Amino acid sequence: MIRHLVALRFKPGTPAATKEALFAELAGLRTRLEGVLDFQFRANVSVEPEMVRGFEDLFWFDFRDEGARDAYLEDAGHQSIGARIVAELENGTDGVFVCDFKV
Repeated sequence: MIRHLVALRFKPGTPAATKEALFAELAGLRTRLEGVLDFQFRANVSVEPEMVRGFEDLFWFDFRDEGARDAYLEDAGHQSIGARIVAELENGTDGVFVCDFKV
């Protein structure tokens, strides 16, 4: 299984409703992409703000394997949602951190 973890640094003042709508769109991908095992999103509740560096929101997908992850990355729906997320981030792509690992 591959976990695709994404930490986000939204622009100050981004409404919670905007974030929730974007995460709901991501969640919808699991119903149409084969190999998606789970999707979750959470607020970062770390008590080390100097280490968090503004990455206060995160989500992850669990994929059956690398092939399912790769299909998600290439999916036009994912790319569209991703572009809208990046538009809401502080300094665009500087406001995202991605980490994939085997579970």
